[in-house]
Amino acid sequence: MAVRHETELYAPLKVFFEKQGYSIKGEVRTCDLVGIREDLEHPLIVEMKKSFNLALLLQGVERLKLSPTVYLAVERVRDKKGAVNQRWGELSGLCRRLGLGLITVVFYKTKAPLVEVLVEPDETPPAQRSNKRRRERLLYEFRERSGDYNTGGSTRVKLVTAYREKALRVALSLQAAEAEAAVAAEKAAAKASLAAGKRAAASTAAQAPALSSAPEGRAAGDTAAREAAAAGTRSGAPSAASSARSAGITPAELRKRSGVPNAAAMLQHNYYGWFHRVSRGRYTLTPAGQAALVEYAAITGGVPREHNHLSN
Repeated sequence: MAVRHETELYAPLKVFFEKQGYSIKGEVRTCDLVGIREDLEHPLIVEMKKSFNLALLLQGVERLKLSPTVYLAVERVRDKKGAVNQRWGELSGLCRRLGLGLITVVFYKTKAPLVEVLVEPDETPPAQRSNKRRRERLLYEFRERSGDYNTGGSTRVKLVTAYREKALRVALSLQAAEAEAAVAAEKAAAKASLAAGKRAAASTAAQAPALSSAPEGRAAGDTAAREAAAAGTRSGAPSAASSARSAGITPAELRKRSGVPNAAAMLQHNYYGWFHRVSRGRYTLTPAGQAALVEYAAITGGVPREHNHLSN
């Protein structure tokens, strides 16, 4: 049974290597599948294609700069059609000469796919110029992701990178902080209004005996009471300038809430358009940010507890 997309190879390969003790994630720094095992120094890298071709071979050679443990994985069709894809002996010899591993996946209609390793990666491959910096970036990207949210082999889709995850954590913290600030403001306004009302009532009660003796006095007392109440209300309400200065959340607060050390830089660069700078050092969440939190709700819900201060 021929597959329609190379992404169909990812699931059986992930299961296969997880049984060997690897932690697997897809689409890490352009690598289709990356695996890490604590007792091994180098990462596992697998590049996948529906069929064996030159592009896959060149891709595998390029990945040898990152790790000596590189496999090429293709579907193995059970029928005899497709001469190139059936020359497994020659293809295995070619991969062996290059220090690449070769894996085939056979799909069935009624049972689980069969993963077969034809060639193991050479532990001492031909001399390759190692790119230590790229390998470190690959490992950093892997470790900074909280889970496996991408399917290996995907193209033209939004990838959940470590940066996007951190931006989502900042956005989630900002949303919660804004909600808490709104509730606090409502409580403060209600408390100020109540206090102003009590002051106005006390002022009216104090003036009532002196003004009740004459009609003019009673009218003046009513006017004084209304003015006192209005003055009390004005004194309890924050000014427009004060509200503008207090709008938004500071980067320091968001860094503390989200656990993202570079939260301030994310807010400033605003790569996804999720944040709005209302004043110096204060930010609010944009409609695009609100929509992103809905779109990636499954991911924000899966953020580790030590990073998600909003779950406390």
